[in-house]
Amino acid sequence: MEAIASARYLRGSAQKARLVVDMIRGEDVNRALAILRYSDKRASNLIEKCMRSAIANANEAAEKANVAIDPDDLWVKTAFVDRGPTKGRRRVRPAPQGRAYREQRHFCHVTILLSNDARPEAKGSRHGDGKAAAAKPAKLVENKTRKRGGAAAAPRAKRVAPRSEASDKSDAAARAEGEKKATKRAAKKKTKVDE
Repeated sequence: MEAIASARYLRGSAQKARLVVDMIRGEDVNRALAILRYSDKRASNLIEKCMRSAIANANEAAEKANVAIDPDDLWVKTAFVDRGPTKGRRRVRPAPQGRAYREQRHFCHVTILLSNDARPEAKGSRHGDGKAAAAKPAKLVENKTRKRGGAAAAPRAKRVAPRSEASDKSDAAARAEGEKKATKRAAKKKTKVDE
């Protein structure tokens, strides 16, 4: 059995509410409520209300269908946040030198779907019995450069041309030519100093 609840026109941006919803997706109801209760995000209180509404909807639907349902068996099957309107919520903040900064105050719509069906076992499931964890590839060795990320995490390899006999000969010729130039410069300097 599934039950859905949606909370519309919640204050706050959808991007910030998605951070909270991503934490509870796939969790059982008790764990999700605990996460929402102790989260520092402002949107968590409003999402908790929506979650409790979904639990109440599940109980109501079970009573109507004359089926016994245990709220502890419910889990968050789907949870998502849509962006709401900003029309009518554009405000102006005072700015330096008599200017004004326009800002938009955002709304969002939260939808939560609870289910008591059996959960599909995913490959990287957190709720598994450890078999999925054993199949994971070994983690790369952590080091200081990898933690920083960016170019430091993946330095470019230096290109080295393969050595061959032809290149050895050309290197020797280049060195001999460089030595000749160096001796010519030294000779010119001597003649200038002598004059």
